[in-house]
Amino acid sequence: MRFGFSYVGLIYLVMLTIPNLIWAKNKPGDYDRYAGKENRVLLILERTGEVLVSVIVLVFPDFNLRAWTPWSLWLVASFLLMILYELYWIRYFGSGKTMREQYRRFCGFPVAGATLPVTAFFLLGVYGLNVWLIVAVIILGVGHIGIHLSHEKEVYGAGSKVSGKTVRTKDDPV
Repeated sequence: MRFGFSYVGLIYLVMLTIPNLIWAKNKPGDYDRYAGKENRVLLILERTGEVLVSVIVLVFPDFNLRAWTPWSLWLVASFLLMILYELYWIRYFGSGKTMREQYRRFCGFPVAGATLPVTAFFLLGVYGLNVWLIVAVIILGVGHIGIHLSHEKEVYGAGSKVSGKTVRTKDDPV
């Protein structure tokens, strides 16, 4: 590992940031009610992971394109997950923008707004053979996915099997 600039890291951060900026103006109406109940430990892990991941993907050129080898499939898989992340947001922005819509499964992924980018950045760390990014993503993932699983559980109810299958009510769009 050496220091430098990662244009791939920058592309990933842009792909992550743009929908989140749009979401900030299009939050579900009752989102703050859920956010106010977030576990403080998970919140600290999430924020720490966000800072670490953001810095690491920019300062290590390990993530940039290089000669094609079978190892490059890690980058392809990672990028495909980021594309799915963008599609997840397109679906959300075209919906009624409710908490149920935000936590509806997408392409089989539970809490897709959290699991897709966390998994994509993890695979990017594998591609770059960068242990620092992998550790930072684990910290981020515990916090970010943990928080959103709590939200999902609250939205769909503690007894639902939402992670195993989609739970629909009369209010859900078909």
